[in-house]
Amino acid sequence: MSTTRPCSPGDRGPEPSGASEASGAGAQGTVTPEGGAATVAPGSPSGRQVRRLSFDDTGGVVPLARDFARQALYAWDWLPAATADRRAAAEDVLLVVSELVTNACLHAEGPELMVLSCDNKVIRVEISDRGAGQPAPRTPHRAGRPGGHGMFIVQRLCLDWGVVRTPGVTGKTVWAELGAPA
Repeated sequence: MSTTRPCSPGDRGPEPSGASEASGAGAQGTVTPEGGAATVAPGSPSGRQVRRLSFDDTGGVVPLARDFARQALYAWDWLPAATADRRAAAEDVLLVVSELVTNACLHAEGPELMVLSCDNKVIRVEISDRGAGQPAPRTPHRAGRPGGHGMFIVQRLCLDWGVVRTPGVTGKTVWAELGAPA
């Protein structure tokens, strides 16, 4: 598991519209009931689907992010789940979204943008924030100790995860990839 590599092995590279942008060319915009702006980028030629949620001065960002991710899982046919494995995979995605957004709230002045992308095999979750800190699993992990389990959970559930920083720009993007069940 990586905490510094910007992309996982075999990653297809950056999205055509740029995953760090708030909206892509040709993206359709919507406004969520809570005030965050959401965009849905049309499917790319590679079959990769992308959804973005901006947390512009929005309260209740963790449930908002989970609801947005749940809607994406329905749109991408991960839900409703036909099997227990598919249901567990969808729940893992929602848990990782919750953990990464919560970490941005607790340690990085809150999230600015969430980008979800999916092909048939992998869902990638990206949370951008203004924080300077470096997320890391608490080591040694102590199950009985309160708090500090978020990145340990992410590490255990994901195929890989890491942090992307842009030189000269404040903040970072924490990404995590989860595999689809067979």
